[in-house]
Amino acid sequence: MENRGLVIVHTGDGKGKTTAALGMAIRAWGNHLRVLILQFIKGSWKYGELESIKALASINDQIEIRQGGLGFSQRGSGAEEEHRCAAAELLQTAMDELRSDAWDMIILDEFNYAYSFGFISLDELEQLLSVRPEKTHLIFTGRNAAQELIDRADLVTEMRLIKHPFQQGIKAQKGIEF
Repeated sequence: MENRGLVIVHTGDGKGKTTAALGMAIRAWGNHLRVLILQFIKGSWKYGELESIKALASINDQIEIRQGGLGFSQRGSGAEEEHRCAAAELLQTAMDELRSDAWDMIILDEFNYAYSFGFISLDELEQLLSVRPEKTHLIFTGRNAAQELIDRADLVTEMRLIKHPFQQGIKAQKGIEF
């Protein structure tokens, strides 16, 4: 049986969506697959995964991470248009990279946020899915995965929050949240 690319979604209100996708990226890289990680929304912080991926890329250039967001957004913040433009630019990058067929796996980290905030349209999601080469794995992360994406996915995992240190007033920890 020939391998085919999968559409994978990591969603839910629990922690671990990006972490799970990055674990898949490392596994794929270790199996000599070419991996591209595009981070929607994230962009204003220095995340630990940036340094990790740079270290792997220094061994070979089969893995790359690019940030394209402006940081986390809240509805009504007044910066929606700037976030929409950043999402549109990164979406175009994703489309171009999918069309290039240069990658075996592309991770669209926090895509679900950008989509649920309306920064990306249903037509754009459909176009993104339609340009994916048959053998390319495409992974979406973030809360609030849309039903239309879930319906098109081959694998959907929902992380469910049971308990989080933030609920006890503990701030985000380096190496855990970022």
